Amino acid sequence: MELKELKQFVASHDNFEIRVITHSGSRFYQVELEDVEGERHMLMQRNKPMLFRSLDDVYLELKRAGIHRAYLVQHVPQDEVIGRDAHYSAPLTSRMPLVF
Repeated sequence: MELKELKQFVASHDNFEIRVITHSGSRFYQVELEDVEGERHMLMQRNKPMLFRSLDDVYLELKRAGIHRAYLVQHVPQDEVIGRDAHYSAPLTSRMPLVF
């Protein structure tokens, strides 16, 4: 989903979730939208996933699209390595709400 499509989607829908995704050890962030049907759409630019260097950059682009809330999700690969289940979708254990 390109930025232009994201703006159009936000203008016509109100039931969706925005996730700002980062991986442990990474300095980059990606943005994902999950719609009411459960489909996930990565924010893209020229058919490549859009990468942000800071949360401030993410906030700026999401504000331009009319979004003021998101969830920060950090993937920690060590959970799978030591045999612990990864709970990336569990609302209280893996996500931090962001308001900007």
